[in-house]
Amino acid sequence: MPAQKDRWVSSLVFLLFCASSIPKCGGASLQQELSPQHYFSGLEAGKTSLAFFTPSVSPGAQPFLEQIESSAEVLQDYGVSVVKVNCPKEDVSRYCGKESALRKAFLFRGNRLIREFPTDALFDVNSIVANVLFALLFNEVKYVETLADLENIENVLKGKSNMVFAYVPATGTAEHRAVMEAAFVYGTIHQFVLTTEAALLKATSHDDPDVSSAWLLFCHCQRATEPAQPCRRTALAQPLTLLNIHRHLKLMGAPLVTEVAEDPEKISTVHLQLGLPLVFILSQKETHEADRRTAEFVAWQLLGKAGVALLSRDLVELNVLHRSNVALKTPDEGMPIQYLVLEDTDEVITLVEDKNKVRQIQSDEQEEEEEEEDEKESNNQDIQDDQVVEAVSRDKKRELPLEHILILTEENFHSSLSEAAQTVVLFYASWEAVSLAVLRSYSEVAAHLKGTPGVLLSRVNCWDWPGLCSQENVTQFPTMRIYKEGQQSVTYGGMWGTEELSSFILLSQVSCPLKLATMDEAEGYLRGEFPAELSSHHHTSLLGVFSSATSEARKAFEEAGNILSGYVRMGMYFEDDALALSQKYSVAPPALLLARSGGRSVEGIALSKHSVQDMVQMIRYQLLDIFPEITVPNLPQYLQLGKPFLILFSAGDISQVESKEMLKLAKGRPQQEFVACWLNLKKTPVGYGILRTYFSTPPPLPVLLWVSLHAGGQVFQFPSEQSITEMNILSWLEKLQAGLEIPSSTLSEEDWKPPLPAYDFLQMMEPSVPELSPHPGATPAQQPPKNPGGDTARGDTATREEPSQESTAEGVGSPGRGLRGTAPRLAARDKQGKRHSEL
Repeated sequence: MPAQKDRWVSSLVFLLFCASSIPKCGGASLQQELSPQHYFSGLEAGKTSLAFFTPSVSPGAQPFLEQIESSAEVLQDYGVSVVKVNCPKEDVSRYCGKESALRKAFLFRGNRLIREFPTDALFDVNSIVANVLFALLFNEVKYVETLADLENIENVLKGKSNMVFAYVPATGTAEHRAVMEAAFVYGTIHQFVLTTEAALLKATSHDDPDVSSAWLLFCHCQRATEPAQPCRRTALAQPLTLLNIHRHLKLMGAPLVTEVAEDPEKISTVHLQLGLPLVFILSQKETHEADRRTAEFVAWQLLGKAGVALLSRDLVELNVLHRSNVALKTPDEGMPIQYLVLEDTDEVITLVEDKNKVRQIQSDEQEEEEEEEDEKESNNQDIQDDQVVEAVSRDKKRELPLEHILILTEENFHSSLSEAAQTVVLFYASWEAVSLAVLRSYSEVAAHLKGTPGVLLSRVNCWDWPGLCSQENVTQFPTMRIYKEGQQSVTYGGMWGTEELSSFILLSQVSCPLKLATMDEAEGYLRGEFPAELSSHHHTSLLGVFSSATSEARKAFEEAGNILSGYVRMGMYFEDDALALSQKYSVAPPALLLARSGGRSVEGIALSKHSVQDMVQMIRYQLLDIFPEITVPNLPQYLQLGKPFLILFSAGDISQVESKEMLKLAKGRPQQEFVACWLNLKKTPVGYGILRTYFSTPPPLPVLLWVSLHAGGQVFQFPSEQSITEMNILSWLEKLQAGLEIPSSTLSEEDWKPPLPAYDFLQMMEPSVPELSPHPGATPAQQPPKNPGGDTARGDTATREEPSQESTAEGVGSPGRGLRGTAPRLAARDKQGKRHSEL
C-alpha cells in the first residue's frame, strides 16, 4: 500500500476511535424528528438513514430512543443519519399503521429499504452500530458457517490478497462493532470474513480456543502462490478493539524482514513506533542467503510481537564483539541496543517473550568465558561425558516420593509376593546412575497407579540385599519383574519412561491373549470396554478369531500372546459363531481384527502364516502407525524395519492438507518400500540437532526429506518451491529411483563412540591395599564402589529425573535453527559436563 494511502487510513482509524471514545454531552442530539411525509419526500439517492416510526406518545419506546440518540453521532461518522418519524394517530400506512412495524427500525439507502431491525436487537450503542454497518457492508464482509466455506474463500484469495477472519460469540457486541468499523476502513484492502460458529473456530486452530471470547486471525493468502499451499494465520493476541485491530493490521502490512545498511541506532520501523522491539540478525556477505532464511523464520515466529531486520556487517561499521550475531533494540527511549551471542532461533524468540532474558544471557556469557578459561587449565580427561551420571549427580539433593512403593528385604520378600494378585518389583542398586534414573520414573508410576486394585509396587536395593538379588537371578541393574502367584515371573524389557512402565503393568493384569466367551464380549473388547481393568487404557486392541478347523493357528497365536504379554492388548475368540464375527469385517478365520481409536476403526487381516515367530513379527508390524509421529521412545521400532525414511520435519503440528496428502501416500504405496512419518520439533527438539547433522544451514520448515539410513546414508530434500502433495512427492521419488536427484548430504559411516575413554578403576586403586587370599573354591567378588548417596530406601535421595527429550537434545545441539552469520561458533555448543572431581 502506498505510504500516502497508509497514512490516510491510519488517520481515519484514529479519528474514528477518538470519535467513538469521547463522551457525548448530555444535551447533544443529532437525531431528527420528522413526519412520515417529510421523511419520505426528503430521501436522497445514495444517502443512508436509519428510521424509527413511533406514535407521538409511546412511553415503552423510551429506552430504545435513548440508545438511538446516543448512537446518532457515531453513525453520522459513517454517513448514516438517524431519524425519528412521528406517526399521527390517523396514519394507517405500512410503517405507521401496523403494530409490528412500530417495533422495528428501518435502514434506507435513498428510498430503497435495505434492512429491518427488531428493536430488541438494537439494545445499546454497540449493537446499533454493529448491526447497521453489518447490513451496509453485507457484500464486503462474508459470513461463513463451515470450514469448507472458509477454505473456499481462502482458495479464491491465494496469490491475490489477504483475509481477516473474525469470530465473535454473538452479533451486536462491542467486538462485533470493532470488526465492522475496521471492515469499513480496511475492507478495500483485505477481505473480511465473520462467523459466530464455535465449531468453525476450533477447526481453524491446533489448540483448544476459548469460544466464549472473540478472536481475530490475519490470513496471509497473498503469499500462498500455489493452490495446495495453506494460508499462514497470525492471531491477534490482544482484546478485540478497534485500536488493537488497526495496530494488528499495521503490523501484518509491514515487511516481514527489513534489510538495513545504516547505524541501528538511527533505524525506526513501524514496530518501534507501535511499542514493539526490533531484532537485528547480524549478517555478512558470505552467509547472507542463509541468514536471510533464518531472519524470515524468526520473523514468522515473532509476527505481531517484534520486528526483524537483517543488518550486514559489510555495510555498517559496528564497534561490537565479532562473535555477536543478534542485536535487540527496544522502543524505550534512551535504552542502548543490546548485542548478544545466541545459539539458535529459540533463544531469539525467548529473548523477545522474556524481558529478563537479556540480562540472563549476558550473565551466562560472562560465566561461560570464565569456565572456558578454567577448562584450558584442566585436563580434558577430567570431563564427565556420561549424561546420565551427570544428571543424577546434579539432582542428587531432590527427594523422591517413594511412600507408595513397598521396601522389600530378605525377610519380607516372599511373604509380600502373596499380598496382591500382581506384585511389581524393581531391583536396583543405589550406587548406580541408571538405577537411580529409573527409580524416578518408577516413583511417578507408583503415584499414577495408586489405588489400582490388585497391583502392588515394591523395590529391592541389591546393594543392601545382594543375596536376595542373586537368588532371584538378577544379573543387571535395573531390572523390573512382575510376580503372580502360581506363575513364572515376567521380566520387563522395554523403555524406562513413565508411560511405558505404566502400560506394561496395566496390560500384565489380564491374560494375553484374553479368551472371550461371547459375541458381546468380543464386540466390547474391540470397543475398548472389556475387560474393565483396561477400560481406561487407550491402546490398539487385537482380536484373534479362530474356527474349530484352525487349531494350529490358534496355538501359535496363544504362544505369540505369551511372548507379547504386557506389551500388546490381545484377545482371542474361537466360539461357534466366530465365522459370523470375522465375516462382519470381511475376513475368514483364522483372522486378526485390529481396533484403533476405541473401536471406531476395525481392520480385518487374514492370518496366512502360522509359525509363532512370523505371527509375533506380523503383530508388531501391524501395530505400527501408517503415518506416525516420530518420538524418542518410538524411533527404535521404526529403525528396526531397516527401511528408508520419508520424514516431514515441522515446527509444530502439521496442517490438515499436509497430513491428508502424506497419509494418502503412505496408504497408497506398498508398505515394504519406506517409512512415511513426521517429526514435531516442538515436542521432540532433538530433531533440530538431526537437521544440523544433515545440513550446514537448516532449511525453512516444514521440510520433507528422504533419508537412506541403512543404504549409503544419503539425504535428499524435497524441492521447497513445490507444495507437499501426493502427486508431487511420487514424481520426486521416481526421480530419486532413477538417480536424477543429487543428495543434499551423506551421513558418515563412523560408529558413535564415547568422546573419552572409560576410567580403569582397578588401575587407579591404591597399590597398598592388602591382597586377601580367597578361600578354596571361592572367587574374589567384584564389589561396587561405596554408595555415595546412601541407601535410598532409608530416606537418602541420590536420585535424578529420567532424561527428557530436551536434555537429549543438548547432546546434539540446542533446540532451534542454528544462528550462523558472523558468529564464528559451532552450531551445536558442546555443553561442559561436571568433572569427576565434582561428583
